[in-house]
Amino acid sequence: MVRLFIIADDFTGALDTGVQFAVRGTETRVVTDPDYDVSQTGAEVRVLVLDAETRHLEPEAAYRVVFRAVQSALAAGFTHIYKKTDSALRGNIGAELTAVIDAAGADRLAFLPALPKMNRTTRGGVHYIDGVPVAESVFGKDPFEPVRSSAVAEIIAAQSRTPAVLHALGDAADGPGIHVYDAETDEELLQTGRRLAPEGLRLCAGCAGFASALAELLELRGTPPGLPDLVPALFVACGSVNPVTLRQMEEAEKAGFSRIRLTPEQKLEPSWLETPACAAAVASWLKEAGEKRRFILDVNDPPEQDRTAAYAKERGLTTEDLRVRISDQLGQLVRRLLDGGLDATLLCTGGDTLLALTRAVGTAELLPVCELDAGAVLTAFVYQGKPYHIISKSGGFGSPDLFIRLARSIGAGD
Repeated sequence: MVRLFIIADDFTGALDTGVQFAVRGTETRVVTDPDYDVSQTGAEVRVLVLDAETRHLEPEAAYRVVFRAVQSALAAGFTHIYKKTDSALRGNIGAELTAVIDAAGADRLAFLPALPKMNRTTRGGVHYIDGVPVAESVFGKDPFEPVRSSAVAEIIAAQSRTPAVLHALGDAADGPGIHVYDAETDEELLQTGRRLAPEGLRLCAGCAGFASALAELLELRGTPPGLPDLVPALFVACGSVNPVTLRQMEEAEKAGFSRIRLTPEQKLEPSWLETPACAAAVASWLKEAGEKRRFILDVNDPPEQDRTAAYAKERGLTTEDLRVRISDQLGQLVRRLLDGGLDATLLCTGGDTLLALTRAVGTAELLPVCELDAGAVLTAFVYQGKPYHIISKSGGFGSPDLFIRLARSIGAGD
């Protein structure tokens, strides 16, 4: 029996990959504890997705986490390993792909980084976002993890001595190394997957694009789940600074969404959470969210203002401090809103934000349900005995009107 173990480097990536199998009716679990005991996974779970949270680690540390996870999965009887990578090639790509090869005692791995449905393609060994080489796209300007090269082989070589072997469509893999395959359509991903099957699929890598092909190639299917009843109100917790998400919020605000921008103190000072001012703010947000039914809590400063950077500089906070504090603070604020009776379908942007929220509510296991839109994954979780639904998306995913369309799809439209 095929059992697939997937290692993702952030939370939204874990979900948008896991849902490719869940939507086909395959019993799928997503777990967020890097020390999760894989051997305790029930036999009914055919696909287990681990959010290893290695995106922001040093390459050597990321290698060790992935190496241990792969060894544990193979020892627990998982037959196939899929290393989920970021569709914009951020993170520790070379180190983590090499860790999979080493942990499995193998000498090669197939890597298909394209995500055609989001216009992320690979041609001639160069990765493109909307037709632009990735290092020249918005991901080359990311304040936390900019992509410095568009050539997949160069990205791998920056962290690994394992050779990258480039393949145009139709090429056959031969010899050791990380075999990088071009693809510009979903059909091309499937074509390459068919040539790799069956042995070449036991160790492979890519993003949600090839994961969808893999679900078909491995015949992982069951009874597809139905869409659950969703609360017809949308509460957006935005922890992303990606320009794509910023545009989505601007369009949503123009369409009538309420939008609250957190001040530097509100998003950076844990002590503020214990103040009367915080209690008053939460009560005010709850009231507005209940009345408006479409509400955004946003960590970004207003246009042309840089209050957060100035606040951080005065207090000696690093870029990493900002990333961690903002996501943790937003997670705690959403928990307080839930404790206060927030009744809404949640939408969370950015993997750091989503992980902080699940930690705040004390859940380490989620059930992906389906994609409501390309890259927008509906997931179920339980907090204090009550079921909730949350929509997650990577900061760089989606069209400008995504929030508006999602609100309409759950009955929270105009």
